[in-house]
Amino acid sequence: MNRRDFLFATLGSGLAAVVASRIVASPPSNLGFRLTDVTAAAGIQFQHNSGAYGGKLLPETLGSGCAFLDYDADGWQDILLINGMDWPGHKRRRSTLRLYRNNRNGAFTDVTKSAGLDIEMYGMGVAVGDYNNDGFPDIFISCVGQSRLFHNTGKGTFVDATRSSGLFGRQGLSTSALWFDYDRDGYLDLFVCNYVRWSPEHDVFCSLDGTHKSYCTPEAYRGDTCWLFHNRGNGTFEDVTATSGVFDSSSKSLGVAMLDYDQDGWPDLLVANDTQPNKLYRNLHNGKFKDVAVEAGLAFSTEGKARAGMGVDVGDFDNSGQPGIAITNFDNEMIGLYHSVKAGVYDDVATAAGIGGASKSTLGFGCIFLDVDLDGALDLAVANGHIDETVRNIRGNVGYAQPPQLFLNQGSGRFREVAAEVGGEFEKPRVGRGLAYADFDRDGGLDILLTTNNGPAALFRNEQLAGNRSVRFELQGTQSNRDAIGASVQIFAGDLHQSRLVRGGSSYLSQSELPLTFGLAKRDRIDRVVIQWPSGRTEEYKNLKTTKAYKCLEGRGIEPL
Repeated sequence: MNRRDFLFATLGSGLAAVVASRIVASPPSNLGFRLTDVTAAAGIQFQHNSGAYGGKLLPETLGSGCAFLDYDADGWQDILLINGMDWPGHKRRRSTLRLYRNNRNGAFTDVTKSAGLDIEMYGMGVAVGDYNNDGFPDIFISCVGQSRLFHNTGKGTFVDATRSSGLFGRQGLSTSALWFDYDRDGYLDLFVCNYVRWSPEHDVFCSLDGTHKSYCTPEAYRGDTCWLFHNRGNGTFEDVTATSGVFDSSSKSLGVAMLDYDQDGWPDLLVANDTQPNKLYRNLHNGKFKDVAVEAGLAFSTEGKARAGMGVDVGDFDNSGQPGIAITNFDNEMIGLYHSVKAGVYDDVATAAGIGGASKSTLGFGCIFLDVDLDGALDLAVANGHIDETVRNIRGNVGYAQPPQLFLNQGSGRFREVAAEVGGEFEKPRVGRGLAYADFDRDGGLDILLTTNNGPAALFRNEQLAGNRSVRFELQGTQSNRDAIGASVQIFAGDLHQSRLVRGGSSYLSQSELPLTFGLAKRDRIDRVVIQWPSGRTEEYKNLKTTKAYKCLEGRGIEPL
């Protein structure tokens, strides 16, 4: 049964003792790690507001996202949670996004108001990037209506730069976004996904019984094009959507990820579309893109159907040196897990990998590749949750709130779902949406942040129990963009070869941290690391210790942090 038929037919050592008791206890784990819910202990008090009042407006089903970012450039990852708001004429409470500063002891402080971000907007997603290369990350918030750009002053505050940057005036139902330097001129450009053409005034009446309004599927609305904004290098942007090759008014885009699918050193884009073919925009090196998703095997399911693409992430999960891809879809459609079978061509291996069957009865949104157990192979985490709470009354095997999933990489192309084994209430059913990771406590393990629709956020601390080691790289461009987005990092340690790409965006409406973490199991040393910068420069360093973080400055060397 397809989507339309279905809806219409039916903290760790740094925590102070005073807050330690507030952590949700984790049972012993045989996995070599556990995830502990430290949301309350960390001081994260957030409630997403979808604005739902009974009118069943389409955006209420979608939000919202989250991000890890180092907004004050102190070397510790902070947290940004995106929020919606009440609809005009149905005002009940004031709600804004929330910025939490990392206190460096396992806890966070809400600095939203002092940072100048105590502003109401119907926010959906977030993209973080230093678009003017001043050393402080700026924030783009995709919204229903007018999206917003906030410039980081470097003094702990942000100012609204939407008008001054030239981004004012384009309105839509904007979803995921990312920063990337598509022309490799050293300045970050901005790509924004749009879902469908929708406004409160033109909301379509849909009904299951002919009387009571229900949430419409995307088929009820016309699609809308994504936007591409070129950074002029002077703090302003030029809309190049029409001339760059990404204009497509049939798209219904929810997720976007950057990758270098053809390994030519130029960033490409993969866009997850809902009920429309996915797009793979190949960078032609001349300011233009070409959609090659059909040729690459990414546009449709193995049955040749367009699925309900929600979230997307990219990672070298088999350590082949080629980017692999995960795309979350509607229930009864399964997650798509794509492995590169030859240059520029992918095959969906979800079923063979053990992910397809395990995800058939779930509705996935955010997804992230991360080495959660630090064994040297990327695992996959997925946030699940349905779009309509009445689903539980229609089909018994699908719930509105659904447990997230964690697929542990077993090697040889196989994954095992272990969410129920990691402890700390990670397996608790939620109406999951955004998903991001970062090593917020700098203990070497990657922690997970999850958002829910019209509900709270959850922060899970990764506690390593088996003694596995990692190494962390923070890259800073000089000739390349300062964030080094687009840089490729490869490490070699004995027979282990891993590759990562510095990139923003991915998942769903969310962004993980920019620094790269490599798991290395019990290895205590890296033979060599090779960095390919967006500028085209290649650097190599040898004989590095693990359990350390390194700062890599383009053209100026590497040093421990």
